[in-house]
Amino acid sequence: MKRALIVLALVVVLALPFALRTPSAPTTAGADDTLVIVTPHNEAIRYEFGQAFARWYQARTGRTVAIDWRVLGGTSEIARFLDGEYITAFQNHWVNKLGKPWSAEVQAGSQNGRLPADAPAIVKEARAAFLASDVSCGIDLFFGGGTYDFAKQATAGRFVPTRVVKTHPEWFTDDVIPRLYAGEEYWDKNGLWIGCVLSSYGIIFNRDSLQRLGATREPEQWDDLTDFRFYGEVALCDPTKSGSIAKAFENVIQQRMQRHLKALRAAQPNGDAKALEAQAVRAGWTDGLRLLQLVGANSRYFTDTSQKPPIDVSVGNCAVGMCIDFYGRAQAESASKRGGSDRLGYISPPGGTVSSVDPIGLLRGAPHREPAELFIEFVLSMDGQHLWNEKPGTPRGPERYALRRLPVRKDYYVHAEWQADRSDRDANPFEQKDPLIYRPEWSGGVFREMAFIIRVMCQDTHEELREAWRAIHAPGIDPARRARALAVLQDLSAVSYDRTLKEIKSALSSKNKVDEVTLANDLAGKFRAQYARATAIARGKAE
Repeated sequence: MKRALIVLALVVVLALPFALRTPSAPTTAGADDTLVIVTPHNEAIRYEFGQAFARWYQARTGRTVAIDWRVLGGTSEIARFLDGEYITAFQNHWVNKLGKPWSAEVQAGSQNGRLPADAPAIVKEARAAFLASDVSCGIDLFFGGGTYDFAKQATAGRFVPTRVVKTHPEWFTDDVIPRLYAGEEYWDKNGLWIGCVLSSYGIIFNRDSLQRLGATREPEQWDDLTDFRFYGEVALCDPTKSGSIAKAFENVIQQRMQRHLKALRAAQPNGDAKALEAQAVRAGWTDGLRLLQLVGANSRYFTDTSQKPPIDVSVGNCAVGMCIDFYGRAQAESASKRGGSDRLGYISPPGGTVSSVDPIGLLRGAPHREPAELFIEFVLSMDGQHLWNEKPGTPRGPERYALRRLPVRKDYYVHAEWQADRSDRDANPFEQKDPLIYRPEWSGGVFREMAFIIRVMCQDTHEELREAWRAIHAPGIDPARRARALAVLQDLSAVSYDRTLKEIKSALSSKNKVDEVTLANDLAGKFRAQYARATAIARGKAE
């Protein structure tokens, strides 16, 4: 009898979680239809959109659908995967279906969306054949990331137009989803990708850590991260690994460019407009890189993942960090729920960040085209938009997780009756005072080069940079000596805007990858020598 009771108790313990669990979406094996999505989105977003879409799809079609989420890492990892899969798929198409010999020239040409007019005939033929084909990577949708990554995939020809632009033209207007806003592109003019949610960037901070460090106020602007009190306390990401933090760094530089242009126009109201703009861009480039260099000097590390800084700031391993807005807000909410603490704060610096979109795109050769088209429609409909910023359990909101994202649809924010259910009811990206206006022609063409420079200047030479920064702030240092050392530290002539456009861009665009490695080593060597000299000057060992 005793043994039977023990067995019964064990059965109850094992069975209870399954009995009480909430109904979930069907598995791919048990569903009528399947949808395959590759995404950098976290588990909370995947869960909420998976559950909500399954219900919406069944109501719409009378069929069940299951999403096969492919989580490969960040957008860089996804891009590498798509590169390999589409090249392999097209090689099979070219050789086995078209009966033509494969070559490196054919491979490069098929994926190149910017062929020169004098490209060889075989290269042009390969490109035309790729665009005419329905070769597949086995995935239907790319959901989430940044416009930079989606634009590259679109140029390569890996997206095809989605029908939603034609079936719902009323959504693609200035009053709903603008084509352009504050200089940012919100959807591709050919319908190859469409922004479905907004992201901005800012500073997450730990109030307990600020008090420990003697900070008299909370950070408000990017400049505040250069305060030496934050030495070893700033959490940052590697901009060559995280597209989101690279975009945040670009925002810092664009803000500096914008400030310089405003000052120059005020000082020279009758000056040549193009000349003033060119001057402002170059001065803002250097000014922004200098600010980021000092933030890097204060940093504890450069991580590969954008999710680490908010976590480390939350537990007090770092006092402040740069992050995407929703990571900052979600981490603050999580800390508050766990212990009722308001120790975490988040701010997007006024005028220091744009609201850019996370897009969705239909991949060439999508094996499940109809469910994919309907998922895009769902995400852009109000049914999908409500999930982004409403509290769990509210009538239109998510089931379990507060996603803390801002919907892309402008008309979402005009419904007063919805605002009480929002997680961030005061956040309206379309009503910012003195917003940062993104100018892609200023830095968009050197986005990759910017990330490379910051990595070499701050990350590859991190130890030497930190030592110089510490020496410059040594107690009792002569102010004149400090100024000389700082000037040496911040000599960025090797990475000026013009050099970036020419030598650096050329090396990074070279087909020979050795050129990039050689440049990285050369620049790192120059910065190490420069930082060592700044340290020597600060310590009175050099002039």
